Amino acid sequence: MSRGPLGVAVIGAGVISTQYLENLVSFPDLKVHVVADIRPEAARAQAEKFGIAEYGGPQLALQHPDVEIIVNLTVPAAHVEVSTAAVRAGKHVWSEKPLALDRESGLSLLKEAKDAGVRLGCAPDTFLGEGLQSARRVIERGDIGVPLTAQTVFQTPGPELWHPNPAFLYQHGAGPLFDQGPYYFTMLIQTFGSVRRVAAVGSKARDTRVIGSGHKAGESFEVEVPTHVSALVQFEGGASAHSLFSFDSPYERQGFVEITGTDATLRLPDPNYFDGALRICRTGAKDWTALPTAGPANGRGMGVLDMARSVRAGQAHRATGELAHHVVDTMVSIAEAIDSGAFVDVASSAPASAPLPETWAPTEATLEEAAA
Repeated sequence: MSRGPLGVAVIGAGVISTQYLENLVSFPDLKVHVVADIRPEAARAQAEKFGIAEYGGPQLALQHPDVEIIVNLTVPAAHVEVSTAAVRAGKHVWSEKPLALDRESGLSLLKEAKDAGVRLGCAPDTFLGEGLQSARRVIERGDIGVPLTAQTVFQTPGPELWHPNPAFLYQHGAGPLFDQGPYYFTMLIQTFGSVRRVAAVGSKARDTRVIGSGHKAGESFEVEVPTHVSALVQFEGGASAHSLFSFDSPYERQGFVEITGTDATLRLPDPNYFDGALRICRTGAKDWTALPTAGPANGRGMGVLDMARSVRAGQAHRATGELAHHVVDTMVSIAEAIDSGAFVDVASSAPASAPLPETWAPTEATLEEAAA
């Protein structure tokens, strides 16, 4: 068995790569060898910024002999293509969300990874952070009784106000449902188990949007998908959740999550982040009580590290491709429910993810170096 830090390459040097690279280069159990992008100048800029020795096109990452994990940070439409190429190169893959844009390509990718004997992991890994792991411990020890229902809300005017190149967020495979849904549904599945059926309505406030910042400010682009989605989700045990996703609201309300049990209601942190406040309101109480949180909250890339350590230990990693596929299946089913006006059954299931110990320390070296 190999020992020492796992070699990593990042493919995709866009906006999100900065958040990943800040953390990946700080984890001693990982060694980032390459930043790759179809735009050589973008790859070079990120490599130089983070002190990474090599940069170039995607083939450099795929063929690098010291790279064991490809971190796929390309745009959603390219996720399956890049992840499949990495699997065929014999690399483990961590993909930014969503895993795929449809069920069929996601299932094909899962099969390829299984046949090749490599790991497939996918964002979001926010559920591994201090905030949501602390919420999980509260729920599992019975503080709210039996979990029954949930409400989640994400509403903003839209990312074109701040994102310098936002058009892809309004194309097929994005919109508020596919952009934000993975955070919320991954979190809900950790609490209630797999989704069994969904219903939804959706709308689009306008057919074009205007970029509000950056070098493309003032340019307009087409909107292809619903920009307001209201979804009703029922889980395998009978519990249900109502989730709102909107890019059409002048008033911003992000990260609102409440889970109600037989004995209390728990207000969770924003699932787009790794930390945050945790509060409980028990039956008969009028006020919320703050609860302590504990554990790591280093940020994006924790899932990559968990995969790396799990590879070395020969045990299951937590943010699996199967979990990500079930989230995609859920979102595709919601989109179908919008079109049909009827409930849609969700056929896939998600494996249970093991809890993350409070003492799990990303910045500590835990993998033995190979002998000289």
